[in-house]
Amino acid sequence: MITSVTTPAASAADSGHAKGAPRLRRVKAHRPGKPRRSKLMTALMALMVLYTVVPLLWLVVNATKTQQGLGDSNGLWFADDFALWDNIRDTFTYHDGVFTRWLLNTLLYVVAGAGGATLLAVLGGYALAKFDFPGKRGVFATVIGAVAVPGTALAVPTFLMFSKMGLTDTPWAVIIPSLVSPFGLYLMWVFATEAIPAELLEAARMDGASEFRTFFQVALPLLAPGIVTVLLFTTVATWNNYFLPLIMLKDPDWYPLTLGLSAWNSQAETVGGEVVFNLVITGSLLTIVPLIAAFLLLQKYWQSGLAAGSVKE
Repeated sequence: MITSVTTPAASAADSGHAKGAPRLRRVKAHRPGKPRRSKLMTALMALMVLYTVVPLLWLVVNATKTQQGLGDSNGLWFADDFALWDNIRDTFTYHDGVFTRWLLNTLLYVVAGAGGATLLAVLGGYALAKFDFPGKRGVFATVIGAVAVPGTALAVPTFLMFSKMGLTDTPWAVIIPSLVSPFGLYLMWVFATEAIPAELLEAARMDGASEFRTFFQVALPLLAPGIVTVLLFTTVATWNNYFLPLIMLKDPDWYPLTLGLSAWNSQAETVGGEVVFNLVITGSLLTIVPLIAAFLLLQKYWQSGLAAGSVKE
């Protein structure tokens, strides 16, 4: 049996080394499944919350004020009189109820433009993801380049083209350009590539299903999260579209909400124009309510659609 003998000198050296050595900081072990906390990220998120919530709070608070109350009270607190319901009633009845006409126009542009853009993006994205054909790389480069081009850069050429065709000052001047969504096409392309297994399509074809039946009965249910995501993006883009209707439309009866509320806001700058800032604020609040409702009702679908393709199995 071998035993180790520790001499006093060695013991003293070890103790001296232990005393002189720097103490290592203990790192707290991270538990799997428990999110890490960061003070910097918490502060940044708090700033983002303020940046997004404060304007919405200002809009809600000032929609409850009369025209006089807007100038006599604090912008971030309520006035003495609560006039929200009166403002809503006056918004829908002002100028013979033109706000209702603008709302219906906006719904028309969203249903025809955003709905059509989503349909074309789904069909094109599925075809680009699951079929091979000559020039596919060129199409990919064209789509990426179109995503990088801002819509405002194409507004003037689009106006000149529609002017020669005699389509300006008509709903088609807003609907047709809205049908093109390069970002929606790219998003559906990426989503369809990851969401639809090639083996599933081959099995459907071997069972005798046509391409149309394979798409509608096999592929389309798997594309539901991506479809909702693209639909939300195109809906928001069409609902908030301002510059394109501004250069395409002259007849106020075809204005969307964005252009109509801007016209009400500009009345204060004209000689003899009626100041209706309270109606502009109330109309703006009514305008964003459908978008908020759409995001809240469809958030589980578009969140999963945004995460598609982020993890490779």
